[in-house]
Amino acid sequence: MDKVAAGIDVSKDRLDVAVRPSGERFVVARNGAGLDDLVARLKELKPCVVVLEATGGFETVVVAALGIAGLPVAVVNPAQIRAFAKAVGQRAKTDPIDAAVIAHFGEATGVAPRPLPDAATQQLADLVARRRQIVEMIGAERQREKRANPRIKKSIGRLVKALERELSSVETDIDDSVRSSPAWREKEDLLSSVPGIASVISRTLIADLPELGSLGRKQIAALVGLAPFTRQSGRWRGKSFIGGGRPSVRRALFMGAIVARKHNPLLKAFFERLLAAGKPKKVAIIAVARKLLTILNAIVRDGIPWKATLEAVS
Repeated sequence: MDKVAAGIDVSKDRLDVAVRPSGERFVVARNGAGLDDLVARLKELKPCVVVLEATGGFETVVVAALGIAGLPVAVVNPAQIRAFAKAVGQRAKTDPIDAAVIAHFGEATGVAPRPLPDAATQQLADLVARRRQIVEMIGAERQREKRANPRIKKSIGRLVKALERELSSVETDIDDSVRSSPAWREKEDLLSSVPGIASVISRTLIADLPELGSLGRKQIAALVGLAPFTRQSGRWRGKSFIGGGRPSVRRALFMGAIVARKHNPLLKAFFERLLAAGKPKKVAIIAVARKLLTILNAIVRDGIPWKATLEAVS
């Protein structure tokens, strides 16, 4: 029998569903009754994967309902779907067409379903995301303050103080969440043992990269968006690029790489070798971030902190 793949286009009020290879299509409301109907119909179809795009939040309740029902769910980057649509010559764009393209993508690429994070991990991810938002708001207000007149500066100052209080509260909640979980506390201690990895980075990895330690180095690099993609054709040799993946994790690892190239003896030597070989500084930083991720992945996988790891590779 052909393997069944379902694609769901998620909007605010409705869910357009397409099924491959049968071509079946249907629509349900994005509410409790609609989700119950969706789960019941998909269970009858027994799909090998149900694919949704990451749409900025609308998909969360749908993914949760499907996951609780034991259906195999994969949430993919919308850029991958758009690229696939162009590749198959699909230029028209409506919700039903998008659902069909998503289903086709799931069938053609064999994208693997991923287990959902548990409620505690999702809550930690939300807290980490909220902290990131508050930090960005404080930064934006600080930039406005430089150009503001004295009266506006007072307003900005009051807002910044309020944001700093909220930031402190969120950081306390994050700390309580991590320290109350023995598994997370152990993972944070392992990650923080690496020079260049502070608590903010380690908690971002715990929240936004639960796969750390369970995948190979190439898989984890691709998942984060640190795997280079080479462009070449015949005698033409283009540059390699990184992209996709999880931006929050990638940004955290870049910050870790910038610190590690100065204070982590292994990565400092690696960075200097790349510069000596003529690599641009930005390329070298990306390579350090990728190597840092590989080290962290191995540390979590083996449960061995940095000092022991450093002795093993010395």
